[in-house]
Amino acid sequence: MEKREYTLTEFINESAENPSENDFFELEKPAMLEINMRNQKILAKAGSMVAYIGNIDFKREGMLSKGLGGLLKKAISGEGTSLMFASGSGKLYLADEGKKVKIIKLQNEAIFVNGNDVLALEEGISNDIKMLKSVAGMMSGGLFQVRLSGSGYIAITTHGEPILLKVTPNQPVFTDPNATVAWSEHLSPKIKTNITFGSFIGRGSGESFQLEFAGEGWVLVQPYEEVKYVQKS
Repeated sequence: MEKREYTLTEFINESAENPSENDFFELEKPAMLEINMRNQKILAKAGSMVAYIGNIDFKREGMLSKGLGGLLKKAISGEGTSLMFASGSGKLYLADEGKKVKIIKLQNEAIFVNGNDVLALEEGISNDIKMLKSVAGMMSGGLFQVRLSGSGYIAITTHGEPILLKVTPNQPVFTDPNATVAWSEHLSPKIKTNITFGSFIGRGSGESFQLEFAGEGWVLVQPYEEVKYVQKS
């Protein structure tokens, strides 16, 4: 394959943001979210701001919190995600450790997302958080699931390109909890333990237990384990 050398002008043109794109949430680059704010307010993962243009203010969740960040921060290992509010007018750019960004526009719908994979959401999106407690003793920090519902934009992140697997009554799907990013509203994952396999490869292995999704819907998984397992003596 012929190696191509880019001139500075070509590099600038290829890397520059596209001024013609002005939807509220835009995928500026595969790992870069652009939010075009017009006297609006959004919630974003704390520390995800990489740049902004215009008059935008940031506040850590707390006084204005709806509870989304507060519970997540109680995670045992720091896996939990604290959020910030951004308000004002301008262009806001968000990213999270080079992870790919996926934008979803909910239309009076709901989905579940792994708490660590929530990047941003419109202020009007409702949220409810709970922890899969049965996972907490096996995994560092457990698994937080966030139910996002209503109408508006949300942005989630994945390590690498994810795959969406269909769940049907005749075909349940089993996933590694740490590779599980999101799933449809009517699915409720259960823990499935594989004692034989776990004993074979040692305690603390991810393959010794999985999430079981049964019913009708879908589950999104990434080619990466988000959180390391706790090794037990």
